[in-house]
Amino acid sequence: MIEKKDLFQLREDISKCIGSRIKLESNKRHNKSTISEGVIANVYPSIFTVETEKGTHTNRTLSFSYTDILTNAVEITIFD
Repeated sequence: MIEKKDLFQLREDISKCIGSRIKLESNKRHNKSTISEGVIANVYPSIFTVETEKGTHTNRTLSFSYTDILTNAVEITIFD
């Protein structure tokens, strides 16, 4: 069970990484996954946003909830 303190701690950890380059792997149905790389742009109470670059000169903003990470629906890797 996800507790409120876990969500708060995760939000704090991600807010410290604003501007950091990350890789996100989201698990979809039927054993397929999507991998995205980008930069953490903003942190909000329920979600955080990631700016990605797809192709040349095309930016895209993706949003993810903290519960996605806590339930392992999305795996996040932060690059140093």
